[in-house]
Amino acid sequence: MSDNGRQGFRARDGLTIAATVIGAGAVLLVALGTWKWFVRKSAPWVLDWPGGPWAVGAVFGLVMVAGSIGALWFSAVEPGASKPRRAGRVAGVSICGGLTFGAFMYVLGALPGKNCSSSRLGCEYIPGSGSALISSVLTAAVVGWLTFRVGRARAEAQAARERARMKKLRKKGKGKSRAAR
Repeated sequence: MSDNGRQGFRARDGLTIAATVIGAGAVLLVALGTWKWFVRKSAPWVLDWPGGPWAVGAVFGLVMVAGSIGALWFSAVEPGASKPRRAGRVAGVSICGGLTFGAFMYVLGALPGKNCSSSRLGCEYIPGSGSALISSVLTAAVVGWLTFRVGRARAEAQAARERARMKKLRKKGKGKSRAAR
């Protein structure tokens, strides 16, 4: 114990790490398998909603955009925030990001697997799943781009108003001088 009470890496520590990795991998595989089973069982019913797969894909695209906006809003850094407020922000990012990822993975999971023959049970093509994927990606791209452009235009307008306000204050002698910037 010459290095201040620290002991070396022991076999027990290695076994603990290995067990944790194996356990986490098993949980992940079970979760992914359950998700794939859920999607394959519910997709024919969901894709048969009014409006067909194109409308369902558009709704999933809107959910992806809304989830992304929510995750970005919750992830805004707030200096000096209390622990409950930071925990709420982390929960908000997790929920909104999960919605975004879940919507995309639902539409993607409705497609048959790459190494899955159509004769195997659970591998058959679900009618409308390709249309729903295309619709969701296009909707997310277009609405996301429009949202970005609107936000950028608002920010530029706010910056122009602030510049005009500062110019007016400088004329009166009450604004920041150019040397102070």
